[in-house]
Amino acid sequence: MWRSREPRYDVASGISQGARDYQEDAITADFPVGAEAGFVVLADGMGGHAAGDVASKIILTEVFSELKFHFADVVAFEARAPEILRSVADLANETLRQHTRSHPETEGMGATLVVPALVENRLWWISIGDSPLFLFRNGRLTQLNEDHSMAPQIDFMVKSGLMDPQVAANHPDRNCLISVLMGTRIPKIDCPTRPFELKAGDIVVCASDGLQFLTDAQIERVLHKARKARSTEIAERLLEELTRLDDPDQDNISFTVIKVNDASVRSPQDRPAGPSTAVARPRRLTTVAPEHVRLPSQQTGPTTGPTPLAAALAPLVATPVPLAAPLPEARAARAARPVIEAVQESNHDQSVEDLSPVRLRPRRVTVIK
Repeated sequence: MWRSREPRYDVASGISQGARDYQEDAITADFPVGAEAGFVVLADGMGGHAAGDVASKIILTEVFSELKFHFADVVAFEARAPEILRSVADLANETLRQHTRSHPETEGMGATLVVPALVENRLWWISIGDSPLFLFRNGRLTQLNEDHSMAPQIDFMVKSGLMDPQVAANHPDRNCLISVLMGTRIPKIDCPTRPFELKAGDIVVCASDGLQFLTDAQIERVLHKARKARSTEIAERLLEELTRLDDPDQDNISFTVIKVNDASVRSPQDRPAGPSTAVARPRRLTTVAPEHVRLPSQQTGPTTGPTPLAAALAPLVATPVPLAAPLPEARAARAARPVIEAVQESNHDQSVEDLSPVRLRPRRVTVIK
């Protein structure tokens, strides 16, 4: 695995309940230190207190666990990235369907989904709904993914002169979704077949639509002013800007800021030439109840010879042979070996995390209620 002393990505997330009674957003970011890849999973729930938060948690859990498995081999992931991203969305959608069938009271629940997946400087994504995926480059903010709400159609009517801009901005159907995960057929999916090439200095923001209580111009201004700051400071400034709005209708807010560093950008000749070793999914474990074997009961009366069991086992009993005592130098070497290995381990370069399969641990998924 290619490693660099400089972190490839600088990543931070922000989340707030806003002015709502419940938190229906769920978000997690997985970018292990020193790794060449990482991803974000964001789901914005809908359906009210009864089920919106349930839907977003189900989607986040299913998508994260599947992608974590596939990212064990990023070369194999990239070979089938669009197929894999669509399959994890279908799996999450099917899980929602099964949950709704088992719990009829959650009928109508659903959630958006946006997953940016980065391998070095290549950005893949899948997007369903209206959660935006922004790119800030050279002082300009653009939205990379499709908006599966009525907003684009309403904005088109404004450009065509068919609707007043003020009416469009406050149109009651503006935020109506035309595609979302609800356990039914998914009308629209945005999942490009080729990755988007990022450049050093780019800032990617994956967010729920609560961030869009700020205008694109306001978001762009915040990112421009803080473009040289750490991602944590950028996230804090975005939340501060939303707090200053003091909007009584402020929706739940969740977002992840990803800054792309020079270490993520590699020339094509430096990239792996072929797929790495395939990672096999472990088999499901099945517990089998042990069979109880009853041995012949021991006789209490006098016996004239060996029992049938003892007679059968007699040829298999070996005469014990005492082991030779180890030489003093062998005992000393064996006692010193663990100490020597521990010292070598502690002397590893602390600027780069050891990402061997034995030590790599997936981060704990935490959903903030």
